[in-house]
Amino acid sequence: MTINSELTKIKFMLNAGINDFLQNIPNLRYQKQNETKNINNLLSEKTIQDIDNLNDLEKFINNSSNCALINKATQTVFADGNPAAKIMLIGEAPGAEEDKIGKPFVGLAGKLLDKMLAAINLDRTKVYISNVVPWRPPNNREPDNEEILQCMPFIQRHIELIQPSILILLGGTASKAMLTTNIGITKLRGKWHNYNSLGLKKPILTRAIFHPAFLLRSPRHKKETWQDLLEIKKIIISNEYF
Repeated sequence: MTINSELTKIKFMLNAGINDFLQNIPNLRYQKQNETKNINNLLSEKTIQDIDNLNDLEKFINNSSNCALINKATQTVFADGNPAAKIMLIGEAPGAEEDKIGKPFVGLAGKLLDKMLAAINLDRTKVYISNVVPWRPPNNREPDNEEILQCMPFIQRHIELIQPSILILLGGTASKAMLTTNIGITKLRGKWHNYNSLGLKKPILTRAIFHPAFLLRSPRHKKETWQDLLEIKKIIISNEYF
């Protein structure tokens, strides 16, 4: 099945009134009649599609109970960079340094990412950076499939609010999640893809590249990543998608 056919099915289910899917954790449907509502939690009464700005999205994520990772992390790592940028980068999840500081890609992998961006005349004032999962998994492990599914509405809405012209997916976890595929990063990289979702007017040109943390462990793959960066630079220079 194609992404577009899956989106058509999802739109049909939404129009039919389906707005929840089964998970392995309980989802409270009812509150005690005499329970006092906290005004700070009013955002929780909205659905993710009701959110129309980044500030409210960040508050919505902070008040979410979808994923248990929120209870284990120091803080939510929302984003960094320029929200008006036309290039959006997406990693898999925060690490220890990101969890401590509250911004994505600030550790050793982040320093390498900054160098990669600088190599094609970009920096954090010209791009916007986030993660599929906004909380650090314990011991810096990869987020599991259920955690990714629980957090997927957050990053989907994030992309819809930013409306970038180009998506750069950093690493296999982010690439497989955002492109809804089981194909590994070695086969996904080296070509252009299209990302689509319910709230987008048109698909977004997307490139999957190796994660900077992987490149630190396996520097022999830097040549392939440089080729990907040059292809990204070509699109930027051509201005075709901006």
